Formats: sequence, structure tokens, C-alpha cells
Amino acid sequence: MDKSKRSTQADHQDGDACKLEMEACKKMKARVPELAEMIISQCSDHDCYTHIEYEPIPSEAFVSDLIDKFREIIFPGYFSRGKLDPANMKYSIGQSVSVLFDMLSEQITHHVRHDCLRYDLPCSECEHSGQAKALAVLESIPRIRKILATDVQATFDGDPAAKSHDEIIFSYPGVYAIMVHRVAHRLFELSVPLLPRIMSEHAHSLTGIDIHPGATIGPRFVIDHGTGVVIGETAEIGTNVRIYQGVTLGALSLPKDAGERYRGKKRHPTIEDDVIIYSGSTILGGDTVIGARSVIGGNVWLTESVPPDTTVMTEHPRLIYKSAGNYAKGDAS
Repeated sequence: MDKSKRSTQADHQDGDACKLEMEACKKMKARVPELAEMIISQCSDHDCYTHIEYEPIPSEAFVSDLIDKFREIIFPGYFSRGKLDPANMKYSIGQSVSVLFDMLSEQITHHVRHDCLRYDLPCSECEHSGQAKALAVLESIPRIRKILATDVQATFDGDPAAKSHDEIIFSYPGVYAIMVHRVAHRLFELSVPLLPRIMSEHAHSLTGIDIHPGATIGPRFVIDHGTGVVIGETAEIGTNVRIYQGVTLGALSLPKDAGERYRGKKRHPTIEDDVIIYSGSTILGGDTVIGARSVIGGNVWLTESVPPDTTVMTEHPRLIYKSAGNYAKGDAS
């Protein structure tokens, strides 16, 4: 058989293979409506979690826009989309505040109404409540801005690598997480459902810093580096506290029915003023108090209180040095 005939035969076989593959793909695609029906029918299964309601619930993307608007107002000029100068400041910030009020009141209304309908609660005048609570948050912005200024200054004071306050505001994940927390905490104080948790989890996803909006945190708070930090709902943190990456302020292990038995009770530690907690340390329990001016070393595990002016460290570990054919043990120091 000459070369041209072999080529024609091969092309024909390739064409047949393509047709067979297309037919197989059509059959698989034809199953999609059937599978969609199966998935849709399961939406009415009470054992599964769905939210199919006429009243909308906000998306994380919308919450991200809300946080960006807060940051634009709390740190004016840093995160504005346009140029902000003394000539246009009053108009620009005024417009941003108005937009923030509309965004925030709408979201609070959705959350309040969502709880009313989902849990069959008495009417709470959702829209009026949303606007009133949005106003209360806006009234808190000057106070939040001032306390965040102490956080930025404390970060600058304790970090020789920081070249300016601008660098800290723009690029330090700890400052972003604290900013979101201070706003979310105010919403938490106002008993706004769900929204503060979504805000804190958005910050967590970006920074690796997990702060429950219920945690109470004083001024001049610094999270250095930050990845892996966990601060529980009932934690209380005083003034001028610095913590490093990997620190957990958590709860002790709880029984299976802990959700009902311990909801609203103190489960997380209290950290008094001027405490430093180094990386990897874990402090657990609602009765645990770290006294003022104490220093908790790296990788310490604590489930009991520490008096003021105390340094807590682990013993020096033993290191093993390996070389070809043998090894030697030594103290880490």
C-alpha cells in the first residue's frame, strides 16, 4: 500500500474515533439534567443545610466591599480610590460616609430580618433597627480611629524593621486584622447577628489571624507577623499587649453538648496590661489570667493563671547534631 493510501486510511480511522468520542460525551452531558434534578430535590431534605429564601443573605464579596469602605474612612487618604486633598476632603469623605451608611444599614437589616424569619422571632422593625445600628457604628468611628492609631504607634515603637507608619498601615496584616476586629466588635456589641462573624472570617482568610468579634481588646495592641493567631470569643486583653505568630488564646476541651451548656460563659483567658506572648504559645481556659507585665516564652502551654511580673519559659530542649556515621547530643543553649 502506497503512502497516500495509508494516510487516507489513518485519517478515516481518526475521524471515526472523534465521532465515537463525541457520542460518548453527548451521553455524559445528557445525564446532567437528571443529576440536577437529584441535587434540587435534596434541597428540601431537612438533614442538609440550605438557605433558599426570598429575603437575601449577604455574600462574602459584599462584606469585603463593606470592609474596604470602612478602611477608606478610618484611614482617610490611604485607601481612597481617587486623590484626597484638603480641597476635596469634606466632599469626598462625606460621600464615603453616606455610601457606608447605606451599605451597612442594608446589610444589618438583611441580617436582622433573616433571623426574624428563619427563627420565627417577634418583629423587631428590621429596617428601623438596621438604620439605627448603622448610625451607632458610624458614631463609633472617631473612637475606633483613635484606638487604631494607638495600635499603629505601638507596632511602630516595637518593630525596628518598620520604616514608617505608612508602611504599617498599608502592609502589616496584624493592623488589618485589628481594624476589622474593632469594627466587628462594635457590631457584636450592638447584637447584630452573623455580619461581624463574616467580617472576622474574611480577615482571617486574608491574614491567617482569627479573632472572634466578641473578644475585648484594649489599646496599643500588637500582633507581630500574625499567621496562626487565634483569639476566642470571651478573651479579654488589656492595654499594651504584644503577641506573636502562632499564639492561641483558646478554650479548654469541651464536652459534646458544650454549645448549649457554655454559650455566653467565660471560656477564654484574660491577658492583663503590658504582657508579651511569644510565638507558638497556647493559653487556655476562662479562669486563666496572665498577670500584668508578664512574659510568656515561645511554645509554652498554659491552663492556669500566672502572677504579675512573671516570666514563663520551657526548659531548654536537647539538640541532636548528626554527622557522617555518628551523632552527638547537646543542650539548645
